[in-house]
Amino acid sequence: MPPRRWAGLLLALLLPLAACAPQPLGPRVVLPAPGYAPPVAVPAQPAIARERVGLLLPLSGGNRALGEAMLNAAQLALFDQQDPRVELLPRDTGGTPAGAAEAARAALGEGARAFAGPLTLGETAAAAGPARGARAPLLAFTSDASQAAPGVWVLGLTPAEQAERMAEAAAARGARRFGLLAPDDEFGRRLAAALRARLSLAGLPAPVTVLHPPRGDAAAAAQELAGLAGPEGLDAVLLGEAGERARAAAAALAAALPRPARLLGTALWLQDRTLAQEPALHGAWFPGPDPAARQRFEARYQGAFGERPPRLAGVAYDATALAARTVRDGFGQPPVGEAMMGADGPIRLLPDGLARRGLAILAVDPSGEPALVEPAPVPPVAGS
Repeated sequence: MPPRRWAGLLLALLLPLAACAPQPLGPRVVLPAPGYAPPVAVPAQPAIARERVGLLLPLSGGNRALGEAMLNAAQLALFDQQDPRVELLPRDTGGTPAGAAEAARAALGEGARAFAGPLTLGETAAAAGPARGARAPLLAFTSDASQAAPGVWVLGLTPAEQAERMAEAAAARGARRFGLLAPDDEFGRRLAAALRARLSLAGLPAPVTVLHPPRGDAAAAAQELAGLAGPEGLDAVLLGEAGERARAAAAALAAALPRPARLLGTALWLQDRTLAQEPALHGAWFPGPDPAARQRFEARYQGAFGERPPRLAGVAYDATALAARTVRDGFGQPPVGEAMMGADGPIRLLPDGLARRGLAILAVDPSGEPALVEPAPVPPVAGS
């Protein structure tokens, strides 16, 4: 096929994607005045000075498939920015901290002024050193809030964000006595700390908490929680479990509590259709991305690459778009404090290195498809 025809086909495929990039909330479209006509001749343009974004991805090793999907999402984000001045420098971390540090140094040597990635907390900690040394902001994909610091932003969905959103939603519907059942691991402990802090801020009692061994008996732990709750019972219980363990815990709670409690979950439930097999979980709430925003992103990704994106591709899209805006605007820092619309819904970067996301509330439906309970709100500014 002639090169011109190939170019036309590619442009026709990708043009519908241009509305997907994270943008400041509110209209920004400027239409030409009536009667406007483009000039007949365009003078020769000077060479475009490129601003470069380092893209740190596991393009080899056990996470290679995920890394390649995230690379696709990053390219989509850059296309949606429609700015030829920005160039991506994809570099392979190999999925290791040493590889991430070397990839960051290599990208800096080629002129990178900001980074999107890397994936894990270990890689993020290793890449942060070279990035900080060069004063290049790093927008990481990890959900480990301990990596957040000046110059390093954590864009993954943290356990704290999930616990806070669920507590706020349940309290708004009248819940006052909360329980938490979760494995005694880093995820469970962070859920517990965030839930306790949020309830204290709201003037509510501390949650009744049972953290059990990660491979322990979830049903037995649920019975223990019900016993600790006493005859008053609980209004809501947050389950840091998924799959069969969540089903077993829910059934045990339904049998052991003196009155029904609203069951709450985490984003682990997003792609778990087996939860609908347990009647005690019907109507249980869990947090997730804004459905409309995610559907738009998935449709555009599939249209461009012929497959559905994995869940974490949206984080790569958002990080790349924010990093591209950072180098394009020339301020040296991403747009901290400004609410943006990303692949998974509204997002706001905070000065402390955390990203606050607007999360929808979804419910387990007997059909297996989540039902929308509350749309994703615009995340508040820091301290609110």
